[in-house]
Amino acid sequence: MAPLLFVLTVLIWGTTWFAIKLQVGIVPAEVSILYRFALAAILLLGLLALRRRLPPPPLNHWLTVGAQGLCLFCCNFLCFYYAAGMLPSGIVSVVFAMATLFNATNGWLLQGNRPSARVMLAGAVGLVGLMLLFADEMRALDTTPQGGLGLLLALAGTYCFSLGNFLSARHQSLGLDLSSTTAYAMVCGVAALGAIVLVRGLPLTFDPSPVYTGALLYLAIPGSVVGFLAYLALVGRWGPARASYATVLFPLVALTVSTLFEGYVWTAEAVLGLIFALGGNVIMFGRPIRLRRAAPASPT
Repeated sequence: MAPLLFVLTVLIWGTTWFAIKLQVGIVPAEVSILYRFALAAILLLGLLALRRRLPPPPLNHWLTVGAQGLCLFCCNFLCFYYAAGMLPSGIVSVVFAMATLFNATNGWLLQGNRPSARVMLAGAVGLVGLMLLFADEMRALDTTPQGGLGLLLALAGTYCFSLGNFLSARHQSLGLDLSSTTAYAMVCGVAALGAIVLVRGLPLTFDPSPVYTGALLYLAIPGSVVGFLAYLALVGRWGPARASYATVLFPLVALTVSTLFEGYVWTAEAVLGLIFALGGNVIMFGRPIRLRRAAPASPT
């Protein structure tokens, strides 16, 4: 079941980058994010209510549920959208892939779980692959203060995502229902997004075009409801460090989509980067090699 959740997460979230790009236009980013998670929350709450699987979290857990909502369904996306306006999207993807290292470090700092050498090596090899994949964009990185601010925002968004992972893992370890907790956390994130839109006085405009509407539906249903439930279930089974390796593979799917629909041209560096990224995947999930000790020689 866990490998299926991993593949599902990579395929869904790897294609959401293209859907997000399709939403860029007349609707402010904050409003698009609000629409996405408001629709996702309504669908998830309705589905769980029909199945009578919507128990509210205990009162003493609402604070951490709200924090999970802020980390996974509000602050991280705001940071990524702002960063995407200052940096090439490939750079943002590379920074987001650092969730693997953030999760391993947070697990050590917050839970005392020292990351294994295998996890750290796989994450490092995967990141080298991503840097090769986006070498041209990294060479063209804006060195002005705006570029530096974009990089800090991307790092902040990735760290928020990492903290949200640990909050979800904590809730699952305490026996809280994954689906209902995620739904209530999503509601908290939507409330925070609504407050931001209200305070900033942003108009609730909507683009009725098939492209924007289709992208919104894809981001809300597969991208948010299915994708987040699959990923957070993976976090509960594998732990944040291993589960977050999916973030290293997201850009590979995104590049495949870009090749098919945007005319992306593969260079020698990009091919080498693909080999490194897949090599990190083999290190993370391949079976460790055990050397068998030779049998002692017979006395005779």
